[in-house]
Amino acid sequence: MTTAVDDALWSAIGDPIRRSMIDLLLAGGPGTATSLSERLPVTRQAVSKHLAVLDRVGLIHSAPAGRERHYRVDEAQLARAVAQLTAVGDAWDARLRRIKRIAETIERHRTDDQAE
Repeated sequence: MTTAVDDALWSAIGDPIRRSMIDLLLAGGPGTATSLSERLPVTRQAVSKHLAVLDRVGLIHSAPAGRERHYRVDEAQLARAVAQLTAVGDAWDARLRRIKRIAETIERHRTDDQAE
């Protein structure tokens, strides 16, 4: 695997509420903790904590807007996450192909031994 996996990034993405937040920000553009909390099954305070996690790993960025902050997805960091997921998926596909070949070889040897 050529792409290093960022555990902090994947820990942040691993939470379903945070994934929903990213989806909402991608679909609707920049949003505030208040606007996101209105569309999620958690409190505004919980949304703020989740936003802080996403901000720490660089998946979102914020800018002040009056008394609130507007959050937007960092598409370059999201693309990095997608590249990591693709690399991990490719590595697991390769492992599974090797396991399949080993299992087929074992099965062929069993069949050959039974035929004798």
